[in-house]
Amino acid sequence: MSTDRKTYDIAVIPGDGIGKEVTPVAQAALDRAGHGVADFRYETFDLGAERYLRDGAILPDEDLERIKGKDAILLGAVGDPRIKAGILERGLLLKLRFALDQYVNLRPSRLYRGVTSPLADPGDIDFVVVREGTEGLYCGAGGAIRRDTPQEVATEVSINTAYGVERVVRYAFGLAMKRRRHVTLVHKKNVLVNAGDMWQRIVDRVAEEFPEVTHDYLHIDAATIFLVSKPSRFDVILTDNLFGDILTDEAGAVVGGVGYSASGCINADNRYPSMFEPIHGSAPDIAGRGIANPTAAVLSAAMLLRHLGFDAAAAKIDAAVEADIAEKGSLDRTTTEVADDILSRID
Repeated sequence: MSTDRKTYDIAVIPGDGIGKEVTPVAQAALDRAGHGVADFRYETFDLGAERYLRDGAILPDEDLERIKGKDAILLGAVGDPRIKAGILERGLLLKLRFALDQYVNLRPSRLYRGVTSPLADPGDIDFVVVREGTEGLYCGAGGAIRRDTPQEVATEVSINTAYGVERVVRYAFGLAMKRRRHVTLVHKKNVLVNAGDMWQRIVDRVAEEFPEVTHDYLHIDAATIFLVSKPSRFDVILTDNLFGDILTDEAGAVVGGVGYSASGCINADNRYPSMFEPIHGSAPDIAGRGIANPTAAVLSAAMLLRHLGFDAAAAKIDAAVEADIAEKGSLDRTTTEVADDILSRID
């Protein structure tokens, strides 16, 4: 065993619902896969619905400053039916993304052997969505006047900067070089003529620096059709914040459910920590019953390892998950049973 391996500080935000049940499994996978090459030191942050209901705090400045000093963030899930939609999402998730400049939202979608897709003939599905994470309609630009009157006016403004677009475009093309070398830009440039045109021009310009990578374009409506009619055509999908939010949930469905879908909110400059999480949400209807599938959380741990440069350790987790799903994916298992089965395969 190496004696000079580095210790990485990981912020853990279990959050709400089943997030508290699946996050410890992800931590165990990190420790097991990283054994001998890296050590992980965890600090758990009490952030989410319970904290908000207890003292009204969502993401205090002192917690944010401590999180900024970590090497990565492992998030469980955020959301609670007792709290109005948008409060935790904007106050915690989006605040983290913007404060830590996590400008790439990365979501792989793969149909594992042993998982049944809702598609009649899914083919080979293995693509990744690169979604811009800090601009677009999610910036919070806009407002409302004459609220709760018949004359109410509400606006949401989409912010797109050449700087913000170019850096996520470069990330997508760089990622494509490690995959099957094809990028599909998804937008609605026939209607959103200002933002869409800028995205297209920047893609065309950056593509000249990556002659090995081919690229094409789809309107968002066409992309949703192809995701269910021919998902095998995609390698790297590049899109803006809102369209990416929609496409990734559809992608999770076509590969058999969000229980197999992990994600990363990436600060590709490494100036701040990146955040890794399953996309399945807090699932309050099954929270506390011990039946939540921790697979997506475990796959998020693999993404965290790969981000830190431990490709071989990440591959151990990926292989363990793939083998577990192929053999036992159709069985009804408890959270603990799935965790034990996957962890036992990581060597």
